[in-house]
Amino acid sequence: MATRKMKAKPESKRSPLRRLLSGGDRRSIAKSNQARSLVSKGPARIAEVATLANDDDWLVSMRAFDLLDKIAHERADLVQPHKGLFIGPHADSDKWEIRLQIVRTLPLLQWTPSERARVVEILRRGVEFPQTFVRAWALDSLATVAGDDKALQAVVARALEDFERSGSKALQARAKHIRARR
Repeated sequence: MATRKMKAKPESKRSPLRRLLSGGDRRSIAKSNQARSLVSKGPARIAEVATLANDDDWLVSMRAFDLLDKIAHERADLVQPHKGLFIGPHADSDKWEIRLQIVRTLPLLQWTPSERARVVEILRRGVEFPQTFVRAWALDSLATVAGDDKALQAVVARALEDFERSGSKALQARAKHIRARR
């Protein structure tokens, strides 16, 4: 599915939310907690956060995805209108921090059959991604998305075995958590 990246609108550069999501380095959350508070008080601002997910500054983009993920865990209905962000070009980002937020959010949203195929593709690739957190959360999400799909359940079962045999404590712990949920 070819989806082009939409650029953030020029007015978003002056956005109070953007200012809160700017600055620092990849380990910093800037003032994301303040941004979340602003959005909680005005849920219509979700559209602004979605626009910031396309910001030229990848740190702003990452923090916007993080904010959308947190909101989706509480109120997926607010993020649902912006679900295309999660299956578009950002799903192929070279930044693991963005991929992490995407794989964590995918199972929280509703998908058409063709969109679901893209979701499964993203999650399956995520299970093979080099970064451990992305791999762990991609498998967790894939297990959720698998539902009653026997073929996908078999993929999850094989990946769980791989995670359990890996030398990574994080992957072993995630596999144990997924098994406990099944």
